[in-house]
Amino acid sequence: MPRLLFEKKGESIWISHLDIMRVFQRAFKRAGLPLTHTQGFNPRPSVSIALPLSVGVASCCELLDFELDGCDVSLEEIRSRLNTALVAGICVLDVYEQGRKIRDLSLLRCSVVLEYDNGIPVGGLEKLSNLFAQEEVVVPKKTKNGIQEQNIIPMIRNVDIMAEGENTVVVNALICCQNPTLNPAQLVAAIGQYLPEMTPDFSKCTRLEIYDNREEIFR
Repeated sequence: MPRLLFEKKGESIWISHLDIMRVFQRAFKRAGLPLTHTQGFNPRPSVSIALPLSVGVASCCELLDFELDGCDVSLEEIRSRLNTALVAGICVLDVYEQGRKIRDLSLLRCSVVLEYDNGIPVGGLEKLSNLFAQEEVVVPKKTKNGIQEQNIIPMIRNVDIMAEGENTVVVNALICCQNPTLNPAQLVAAIGQYLPEMTPDFSKCTRLEIYDNREEIFR
């Protein structure tokens, strides 16, 4: 099954996961690229996205698997046609065959930007570094079974914290994204819970890259 790599930026970050699926289904149709459909009582177009992306999060490394229905088109032509049919902020970066099994996808590099209207609090970088150096930082996580407490530290491979100017802190982290899964938003939640004085006035998250367990880029 072919796979495509796409980015989601700008205003498109506010499109939900289910709506992104619909955006691609319509884009394939507008581009003259008919999709196969699942079997059963309620057939659906054969498209699937590896890791659902939270609303408001940007990404440079989203993966979508698809299957065309008897359409002999080159991979480059698929990419070109889709990009003319997609909405602003969503762009197909590559299309290729024989993608790796999604079960081998393990790690995610993310950037969490923290903005402070009145400047970075005194000692802020050191406080943040000390927080994520602890052995246990427990934050609530919403699951299908309700709210559960989760220690996020075992799911953080490494973290780098730096200042950008006087008002912005960037937290660059390599985290688990499957079995178990750490949502980058939980990093911001941990800061608000354990370091209320470091709660940002605004924060934003971006997925930068995805890897297997050996930290090799996953495609």
